[in-house]
Amino acid sequence: MSKSFNRRDFLKLSGLAGLAGTGLLSCRTSDTDNRNVFAHDHDQRFNMHRYAAPALDTVRVGVIGLGSRGKGNTSRLARIEGVEIRALCDLVPEEVDRTVEQLDGLPGYSRSAARYSGHEDEWKKLCERDDIDLVVINTPWRLHAPQLIYSMEQGKHAATEVPAAQTVDECWKLVETSERTRKHCFQMTNVTYSFFEMVTLNMARQGFFGEIIHGEGAYIHQLMTHNFNRSGYQNMWRYRENATRNGNLYPHHGIGTVSQIMDINHGDQMDFMVSVSSADFMMQERTRELAQSDPFFEDFVDNEFRGNMNTSIIRTQRGRTIMLQHDVTSPRPYSRIHLVSGTKGIARTYPTPQIATGHDGWLSEDEFNEVQEQYTPEITRKMGEMARQVGGHGGMDAMLAWRLIDCLRNGLPLDLTVYDAALWSSIIPLSEWSVANQGMPVHFPDFTSGSWKTNERAMDINLQQGGTTRIL
Repeated sequence: MSKSFNRRDFLKLSGLAGLAGTGLLSCRTSDTDNRNVFAHDHDQRFNMHRYAAPALDTVRVGVIGLGSRGKGNTSRLARIEGVEIRALCDLVPEEVDRTVEQLDGLPGYSRSAARYSGHEDEWKKLCERDDIDLVVINTPWRLHAPQLIYSMEQGKHAATEVPAAQTVDECWKLVETSERTRKHCFQMTNVTYSFFEMVTLNMARQGFFGEIIHGEGAYIHQLMTHNFNRSGYQNMWRYRENATRNGNLYPHHGIGTVSQIMDINHGDQMDFMVSVSSADFMMQERTRELAQSDPFFEDFVDNEFRGNMNTSIIRTQRGRTIMLQHDVTSPRPYSRIHLVSGTKGIARTYPTPQIATGHDGWLSEDEFNEVQEQYTPEITRKMGEMARQVGGHGGMDAMLAWRLIDCLRNGLPLDLTVYDAALWSSIIPLSEWSVANQGMPVHFPDFTSGSWKTNERAMDINLQQGGTTRIL
């Protein structure tokens, strides 16, 4: 592995190798050139927004990746009515064995489920099976797009942990494959099913905030211990990401609900972004300390690590703004911020959920509780308590799994589409480009090919249809 993240690495990572030497990576780039940096010639073959695939009374599931996230996701799926876990796959055989032990006795799992492990391409055999409807992916980030694309090519719906892609080229391949195969490409952005964030989405849709002006989101989560743990992430994959890339590497938790509130991809669209990173004050220092006793870290001591804090500002076509932050090293309390500001009111989630209207300050506890009760959506009233019992980040993971299966079983459009997966994931390489060019603005590709102007609103949090599936 190279000891530094050089220009060639960046070109390959961002899918820009063909643009080398054109001046597009220079800070002297013009605004017109900026608009064309990630341009792509694509005519929408079929609009996957609000596409309803044929109903599946039984959803036969294959799971790739059985680390901690994979085990949890599989266990939650196995408790949902109409789910059959047909196949399990992980590179490490022991992870498959541990998952089998965890699943034993759950209604959606049978000991006859196939097992794949021991080779890096075993997951392809799972995707090629003719008794699977949905492939669920919980692998390292770099594998998500290839596994999503292969799953859809094999006639399967596909769902993945975030992010769905790492490069803009991969984002476009997801869109093109989903449209051509008419298979769902679902990004499991669990935070969009967080209970208070769904309250704010319902508030926005009911006009509580007036016209939305601004939103904020973040992934501020101290992961130094996890990222430097040699027995943590398989082959230190997450450490390697942070050691070789500089930008917002994990924007989904911050952008998900804010994007839904602003009707992104169905009424508004992201126009351009600027992104700036601080210097790294922690990761290289820790790497050099560990390299004295662990040879693994010697290859990284001279790397230019991702800055501690990345801040990105997005402007939409309708003139709204979004601020996103990413920091997984600083000793700060966990925060997604989740702030929504409009012409009539404001809400924020961290450090504690609060709501305000006018100039009278934050609502009192009683007033807050009254508003929250009024705007709690039907999905929470129906499934919230059961989701909390099943668990997964307070119940949001269980809510997402249940809603995905309920839509597939009832032949309903999914709440999140391939266009959301592509757009939200594109923030990663676009932020890297902007950081590398001293905060220059960079324009977003339109993965909807203009259909955002006429697409109807998505994410049915009030269960106008569906809601018939049980958690067992």
